Amino acid sequence: MNILIVGGGGREHAVVKALKQNKKVEKIYALPGNGGIAREEGAECFPVKATDLDGIEAFAKSHKIDFAAITQDDPLVMGCVDRLEALGIPCFGPRADAAIIEGSKVYSKNLMKKYGIPTADSETFTDAEAAIAYLKTCAYPTVIKADGLAAGKGAVIVGSFDEAKATIDDVMVKKVFGASGDKVLVEEFLTGPEVSVLSFTDGNVIVPMVSSMDHKRAKDHDEGLNTGGMGTVAPNPYYTEEIAKECMEKIYLPTVAALNAEGRTFKGCIFFGLMLTAKGPKVIEYNCRFGDPETQVVLPLLESDLLEIMLAVREGRLNSDMVRFKEGAACCVIVASEGYPSHYETGYEISLPETKEGEYLYIAGAKAQEEKLLTSGGRVLGASAFGNTLQEAIGGAYALAEKVKFQNAYMRKDIGQKALQVQKQA
Repeated sequence: MNILIVGGGGREHAVVKALKQNKKVEKIYALPGNGGIAREEGAECFPVKATDLDGIEAFAKSHKIDFAAITQDDPLVMGCVDRLEALGIPCFGPRADAAIIEGSKVYSKNLMKKYGIPTADSETFTDAEAAIAYLKTCAYPTVIKADGLAAGKGAVIVGSFDEAKATIDDVMVKKVFGASGDKVLVEEFLTGPEVSVLSFTDGNVIVPMVSSMDHKRAKDHDEGLNTGGMGTVAPNPYYTEEIAKECMEKIYLPTVAALNAEGRTFKGCIFFGLMLTAKGPKVIEYNCRFGDPETQVVLPLLESDLLEIMLAVREGRLNSDMVRFKEGAACCVIVASEGYPSHYETGYEISLPETKEGEYLYIAGAKAQEEKLLTSGGRVLGASAFGNTLQEAIGGAYALAEKVKFQNAYMRKDIGQKALQVQKQA
């Protein structure tokens, strides 16, 4: 089979590595891919942007694609699956009408309210002055969210009215997130442990994957600016069997049913960002695709064949027996460019260590130039490791990350420490 991957991050590199395990796969094409994917045997990258739907369509026609996995948010929301399936190319990923659960936070919030899916209280605004007037009545901290896609940076926790007013000015007036800030949600600030749960669904059956814990802040001890994720561990020790059962009954199945009822059947991966509050689990956000860097700890634990699961999702024949995870744990440490997510320098040569069984280097912000691999982004790569215990996985990931060398390399030193503390207290 000729497989097409649309996207170019560490998540896509992880998906490519997993798909390569299937012997039916002859060739994997990545648009645009990255320097790490380009180094994979049987994989090839082409400089077609993930948002260039005309270019993706033309490429798929000319390269006889048998199956496509659309793993990046923008092309899903723009309708990449709709375009490719109109050509007769089966896809893993939701159509645009279902991808709206990530494309519009206002839509997903209204969906949850309509169908009684637990989430934070919120108000929606299209006018900056009206939003500011409402913020005068709020308790702080509170959360301000841009409606549309904002590269994972569209949710801002504000601690005071002045901070909230400045954020509204940035998002709605100065348009720092572009049209994504035409509408905003002002949302209740929830407290409790956060959990990420990726789930396969064929629009009928939903099968959650192993849970994970993300570390969003740039600096140790959850300080610094919000990022796209500085590291992850799986499973998340806060996510017990009892909580998983409650989430299935109150969140996962109702979400699939709600989308069906709205005529927006979802096939692909739904990411549930959850907060375990004193009043029970609540949805912070939906994503319409694999999370990044959550994918870099979930896929190393997957025992089942990823391509077979994706085909079952597309063909409406998913069942829970198809999705098996091995015992143990995984940790991913992001090695970033110093200064990320603000100003940082790129173009530095990367020296990578050899990996052994249970170790994975997932390249994200790096490009191939002749025989060299050069940094090209803020999050350069994820160093992931499997372990029989969480402690072992964390130790393995850091041992691997320390061997990665490039000028201005930076990583958090405390990935997984909170999870270890929870385990010790259990």
